[in-house]
Amino acid sequence: MSFADQLVCKECGALYPVAALHVCERCFGPLEVHYDRDAQRGEVTRESIARGPADMFRYSALLPVDDRAPVSLRAGMTPLVRADRLASELGLGELYIKDDTRNPTGSFKDRVVSVALTKARELGFKVAACASTGNLANSVAAHAAAAGMQAVVFVPHDLESVKLLTTAVFGASLVALDGNYDDANRLCAELANEREDWAFVNVNLRPYYSEGSKTLAFEVAEQLGWELPDHVVVPIASGSQMTKIHKGFGELVELGLVAGRETGAVRVSGAQPDGCSPVATAFRAGADVVQPVKPSTIAKSLAIGNPADGWYALEVARSTGGVIESVSDDEIVDGIHLLARTEGIFAETAGGVTIATLRKLARAGVVRSDERVVAYVTGNGLKTVEALAGHLRLPPTVAPSLEAVYEALAREGVE
Repeated sequence: MSFADQLVCKECGALYPVAALHVCERCFGPLEVHYDRDAQRGEVTRESIARGPADMFRYSALLPVDDRAPVSLRAGMTPLVRADRLASELGLGELYIKDDTRNPTGSFKDRVVSVALTKARELGFKVAACASTGNLANSVAAHAAAAGMQAVVFVPHDLESVKLLTTAVFGASLVALDGNYDDANRLCAELANEREDWAFVNVNLRPYYSEGSKTLAFEVAEQLGWELPDHVVVPIASGSQMTKIHKGFGELVELGLVAGRETGAVRVSGAQPDGCSPVATAFRAGADVVQPVKPSTIAKSLAIGNPADGWYALEVARSTGGVIESVSDDEIVDGIHLLARTEGIFAETAGGVTIATLRKLARAGVVRSDERVVAYVTGNGLKTVEALAGHLRLPPTVAPSLEAVYEALAREGVE
């Protein structure tokens, strides 16, 4: 059963029923899910979680869904990799990579979509829709196919070709717009008012959709033996993932599932590309307003120029003692390569942003060697191979003879 009992406005505190709502009628603030915490305390234990499935729905009692047969491709419980070789290069101590490249469609979006479409089915929707920078499109198309739902996704026309193809293959109706993600999102907000029978996962179902990101916090704590990390580094697109990871850690403390820590004890830092860094810019300026920008970056999955949760991401970083920083496209590619050659994990450009930012913060002493650190790598590098073109040297062709092979190996410094 779900312990979600109502929706609450994050700004004025107004209460609403559990329905397909996302904006407060009084102040136009965003709505989020509220839970009956007392009832949860009586039911949710480490043992009850351990009895659950080996996927994200082991935390179903902490999510806003009732369905005992969720819309699921078995996302979650991805590896938490102890990254000693990377830590050594960065001068850090205890470092982990939360490797969400292993999810069914190759990104963390499988977590949020699984929750959103489970809720959509509970509420009677038949069509799943979204605006996307690519990963969400993949996930909505795949989950809708598994659930027997129609899918309609709206994307910028210049997405990586792999992301377009891996959406179309699931049978989704794919609409490529002559504009960026913010244009697609605005259009979906208009359509949500026109097509009340469509479940727009990141518009009218956003309060439920965003809750799926909490599982990134729950899993890390469980994989660390029900202990919290000291510092996490999270990529920022809309800012929702960062705020929900923070919320997830706080809920574990409230429920007594982790002991001896206060809600704000985990430092949360954010990572953006220079070419789309409105939240990092506001953080550096000490501003409370996130000014929209026009994205221009190879990290297209983070290319949201007007982030819906940007202000809340600022608040999380400042309240926890974290920071929000940005990195260049060249640093992003270097971050992808650094993670791949040290830990054997191939991240997409968003992961390159996380690792490059982690390196920048480590050099500045913001991420410290005495901290237990987790870096969230949220998408698979096979989705963004175009970003590496011209940055890595491809091998020359040699004759199929021992002499030619030894000469080639000598040029590579292999003895």
